[in-house]
This record gives sequence, structure tokens and C-alpha cells, in this order.
Amino acid sequence: MDFLEKLKGVKEKFDKITVQLSNPEILSDQSKVISLSKERSELLDIVNAYDEYSKIINNIEGNQEIIDTADDMELVEVAEAEIKELKEKKIELEEKIKLLLIPKDPDDDKNVIVEIRAGTGGEEAGLFAADLYRMYSRFAELKGWKKELIDLNETGLGGLKEVIFNLSGNGVYGDMKFESGVHRVQRVPATEASGRIHTSAASVVVLPEVEDIEIDLDPNDLRIDVYRSGGAGGQNVNKVETAIRITHIPTGIVVQCQDERSQLKNRQKAMKVLKARLYDMKMSEQINEIAAQRKSMVRKGDRSDKIRTYNFPQNRVTDHRIGLTLYNLDSIMEGDLFELIEKLKIADRTEKLNAV
Repeated sequence: MDFLEKLKGVKEKFDKITVQLSNPEILSDQSKVISLSKERSELLDIVNAYDEYSKIINNIEGNQEIIDTADDMELVEVAEAEIKELKEKKIELEEKIKLLLIPKDPDDDKNVIVEIRAGTGGEEAGLFAADLYRMYSRFAELKGWKKELIDLNETGLGGLKEVIFNLSGNGVYGDMKFESGVHRVQRVPATEASGRIHTSAASVVVLPEVEDIEIDLDPNDLRIDVYRSGGAGGQNVNKVETAIRITHIPTGIVVQCQDERSQLKNRQKAMKVLKARLYDMKMSEQINEIAAQRKSMVRKGDRSDKIRTYNFPQNRVTDHRIGLTLYNLDSIMEGDLFELIEKLKIADRTEKLNAV
């Protein structure tokens, strides 16, 4: 088995960490204990599978020895039946182990910044952008995540030109990372008297939130402008300069935040978005290098591709990356993204497995 050596290596690493966690010097360093405990926990499933696999191998060898040496035919038949069952379990466990050995995306546990922008389709695109924002907000509620609005730019008829928000909780990026791309909607707009189906689009960008140590920003590379916030919000928002616009001069990236009444809070939120975009730019460069070698079935966010179509007349949603069609669009728009995201995760793991 080609991954048996990998399993042994994981087992040795697991045992080494277990010994370290009993070392008084390490136990006195709380941050080290937390780091090692997390690493040990991540290896536990693989180690358990390795132990189970080893038992199966030993049992197969033991039964084979009975078959080779026993004179009792009834005993031989029992051993042969057990070997058949054990080999089936061995094959199933090998597939499970292969999936467990796929390296975990280090960003999966991170919080995210989501940006939704209306695309082609006029006012209907803005309404669809608002629908997507509501869909992800409901999904976040169902997952028990916390949502924090960063910036919102509305249209006149209840739609959105752009909305930026933060989602925090357990494994947020691991679930949301497949949502980056162009989302297309097909439906009859409320303003369409003839009942003609209209096609419009909105783009979604999901960025992992990064820690300060991951992105080093030179203050000299930043231009920070303060201005008065527009829109609703009362006298304080309109008269006091609390809105923040930050320009990263080397890349030309511009971010702004006017949601909070505090200039400091708006600045902190804007810096979060800027760091996430710079991190995404750095990661995209690496992804493009990999994509040049092989075309990915489930991309990490090729913004130029239409990834999904929402067809309201047929209550149908189609994810074009994996050829999946579901006929529960009504529940999906209410935040029930669980099946869709799980199918994307399975396709992603299968692709990575085939690439190993």
C-alpha cells in the first residue's frame, strides 16, 4: 500500500506530540500546549484509522496462516469467509484513509469577508445581489455564525449595488470558499409586464480573514481619507467625518467603510478588508501557477467563470463546476445551502485525491 509509510509517519508524529504534552517544560507554556493539542487532535482520526487498518492486516495474515496449515476443512472455510469480509473492510478503509491524508486547507478554519456586487442586468441584478445577501445571512444564522456588516451601497428599489460583510464562527472559510464567482439568475422581474424571463448576474468574492502577522503593511504604502458618510444614519452620520477610505498605493486596491459611527471602528474594519484582499491576491498568484499545470474542477474562486445559475420558474439551481442540479431553489434562497456545499466539498476532495 503506497500510503502505508505516510500512515507510519503520522503515527510517529502523533506519539511524539503525546510525549511532548507530558513534558513539564511544555506544560508550563500555555500557547505551546494549545498548539500541540490542536495538532494532535487533527491527527487523531488518521491514527485511529491506521490502528484499525493494522488490526485488519494482522487478522488477514492470521486467517491465511490457518488456511495454509490447518487440516480441519470446516475451520479453513470459516477462515476463508473471514478473509473475504476483512478484505472488503480493508478496501473501504483504504479509501477513507486516502481522504484523511489529503492535506487540509490551512485557511478552512478562518473567518471570512464576503463581497457581493450587482453585475449585468440593471435593477434586477441589484435585487438579485440583495437576495444573495439574504441567503448567506440566513445560512450564517443556521450555522450559528456571527455576521457583521462592513459596507452597504443600496439601489433605489431595495436592491444592492454592493455589500461587504464579515462572517465569523467554526470552519467558515471551509464552507464558504466555493461561493466565489459569478452567480446568474433567471426569473420574471416584478417590473416585467409581459412575463418575459430576464437573466442577470451578481458576483461573490469570499476572502479568508487574515491575522496581522500574515500581511505586513507599510504605512507609507497607504493613503487614508476621511469623509462624511452618506445615506441613512441620523445627524451624526451625516455631519461628522467618520467614513474611511484606504488606498493601497502599490496595488491600487481601494477599500472603504462607513457602517460604524466611530471613525476608529470604520478604520479597523477597512483594514481587515484590505488585508484580506492583499492575502487573496497573494494566494491567487499561487493558484494561477497550479492552474497552469492542470485545470481545476472546483476552483478556489475564478471570478471570471459563471459558477451557478438560479432558475426561479423551474425552482432549479445548477452548479456548473460539478454539473449538479437541485430542484429546491426556494429552500436554498432561505439559506439551506448544506447539500450544495457538501457536494462541492466531496468533488473537491475527490479531485485532490485523483491528483495525488
